[in-house]
Amino acid sequence: MLTSYNKEDKILLALDCIIFGFDKNDLNILLIKRDFEPEKGKLSLIGGFLKQSEHLDEAANRILFTLTGIQNVYMEQLYTFSKVDRDPGERTLSTAYYALINIEEHNEQLNQQFAAQWYSITEAPELIFDHNEMVDKAISRLRRRAISKPIGFELLPEKFTMKQLQKLYEAILDEKQDKRNFINKINSLDVLVKLNEKDMTSSRKGSFLYQFDKEKYDAKVRDGFTFKI
Repeated sequence: MLTSYNKEDKILLALDCIIFGFDKNDLNILLIKRDFEPEKGKLSLIGGFLKQSEHLDEAANRILFTLTGIQNVYMEQLYTFSKVDRDPGERTLSTAYYALINIEEHNEQLNQQFAAQWYSITEAPELIFDHNEMVDKAISRLRRRAISKPIGFELLPEKFTMKQLQKLYEAILDEKQDKRNFINKINSLDVLVKLNEKDMTSSRKGSFLYQFDKEKYDAKVRDGFTFKI
């Protein structure tokens, strides 16, 4: 049966995932070599296409799991990229998502089963199509989020030092933080539990380990705050 839909152009919808991880020192991004033309063999974000039976979030999670084995992680829809010539293969829109994951928790799985590799944000290579633009937009979103909601559960190990938490914020915001001001601000949020354990790898005296108080952390995420040092 003919309907007005038959007269409309058919356009592909892709999903691209900007996956951030933290390695205790630097913010990293997960990339993969594209295995089909155009631009076969070049570095790309984790991506794929929407299927008729899926909504966007389902597709993003399926693509991430298929290409990396990673699932049940924090993901947030970022932006839809729609330049007419953005993909030379076909007229394609792309809805980008960004994800935050703990590298230590997933790295062994990635190395053993999948071709995805981590690259430092500060040394990230040139990517296909408009993927570098996607990464830049994701970093901007992540920085805005860092000053309005707590960050940590997704990027840090379960137990971490205050120095590791400070390094995480420095990596995201791309600026050094005064140690005393940072600690005072973090403590004022009241989302950390200081443990009676130390990381002895950092110095002879060691550094106390912390955990997030999940209930308080989730409340801060839900209600928001302003993180200005």
